Amino acid sequence: MSNLATNFRRFKYKLRHEYLTFENIALIVAIILCFNWTYRSIEAMSRNSELAGKLNTAEKNLELKKIEIETAELENAYYETDEYKELAARKFAGKQLDGENMVYMPENSEAAQNKHANEVAVREEEKQKEYSNFEQWMMYLWP
Repeated sequence: MSNLATNFRRFKYKLRHEYLTFENIALIVAIILCFNWTYRSIEAMSRNSELAGKLNTAEKNLELKKIEIETAELENAYYETDEYKELAARKFAGKQLDGENMVYMPENSEAAQNKHANEVAVREEEKQKEYSNFEQWMMYLWP
């Protein structure tokens, strides 16, 4: 029993005089404050980044809405012009000016509609064949 009490008193002495000194306590408090400051700084930067992203999105949406409004105003101004009224009368009412003849053309055939689509596909195939796989990856990674 006395050995246990002696060991306990030794541990208590070492704890008080070696580990819980003013310098060690100040160092632990400084480390805790440093970690707290770092965590709060990272948290604030993250929050600022999110808010900046939201602000950019809102600004883009605002610009888009302004462009849509401007486009609608231009369309309305176009619909009020005499040129549009004449074109609408020709299209919907079959009206024509004196000396004009209406010519109705047949619909395009499948071959006529797909003529240029085939040429584009052939050009894309040629582009794919020109570069090796490695070169294509290099072009993809470093444009």
